[in-house]
Amino acid sequence: MTKPRLSTLAIIVAALAAIAFIGLSGALLNLMIFMMIIALAAQGWNILGGYAGLSSFGHAAFFGVGAYAMAVLQTRFGVNAWIALVIGIALGALVGAFIGFLSFRSGLKGSYFALITLAFAEVARILANSTDFTGGAAGILLKLQTGLPYLQFADRRYFLLITIGFVAIGLVVSWWLEHSRFGAYLVALRENEQAAQALGVDVFAVKMKAIAISGALTAAAGCLYAQKNLFIDANVAFGSWISIEALFAAIVGGAGTVLGPLIGAIVLLGLGELTKSVSGGIPGMDLLVFGVILVLSVAFSPNGLVMLMKSLGLRAPSKAKEA
Repeated sequence: MTKPRLSTLAIIVAALAAIAFIGLSGALLNLMIFMMIIALAAQGWNILGGYAGLSSFGHAAFFGVGAYAMAVLQTRFGVNAWIALVIGIALGALVGAFIGFLSFRSGLKGSYFALITLAFAEVARILANSTDFTGGAAGILLKLQTGLPYLQFADRRYFLLITIGFVAIGLVVSWWLEHSRFGAYLVALRENEQAAQALGVDVFAVKMKAIAISGALTAAAGCLYAQKNLFIDANVAFGSWISIEALFAAIVGGAGTVLGPLIGAIVLLGLGELTKSVSGGIPGMDLLVFGVILVLSVAFSPNGLVMLMKSLGLRAPSKAKEA
């Protein structure tokens, strides 16, 4: 299996950045920003679920922590948006480490680990929805202040560039995992945890690092979502929708691959938006498309679109030679 080079990733990132300046409408710019935020959340899920094999149903916990940190720090404490962003990412890593410590020390894995992450996300949603500090059911409305120091821009293209920058960081982190000893440890755990432990891998430490990195990337997505929409509430920040979309994007694109989450997010959201346009905005049609795509991916390309494209690319030259 060939792995993408850093030069290839740079070309992809440059192409995404160039798209922002080809005269897209406001609606398409918003769609691209949302794609990049979901891709970033999917990259976070992919570190844990794709490389380490620790599937999570509750990445909304990290996303929500980042979103609320971004909102609360700015509105209640007057913290600069960039500093709030850094703190939100750090809190995502800490929450990941906390959940990981409780789960991995207890020996939870498989479906048990997936359910405990879902439980944490739901508890966080209930607490945020019923606490005055987080705005309760009314949520938090951020003040509109355009300018680089406030991480808000009258021209949405600049915010899109920032989200692309974070996705680029996620790509580099995934690339590093595929070329590092730590990444090899993660794959070893995914394939056979007992064998990896017998060979001297510190299973607990490797899992803790993985969930902390995963939490940080997903929290970054939450921070950007809050800053883009200037509003957040518990049902959005800790809702199951983000856990589902992050998981779907990674699996459809190719779990455990560098480009899988990005490709999955673009395909899922692009087809979902196309379906809304064709169907006249019938509620739930995009979710139906998500479900159909997931079923087709599992049935015909269980390793994701990235691996499907690679296999087609490898077969094409051989057929040409035979001809």
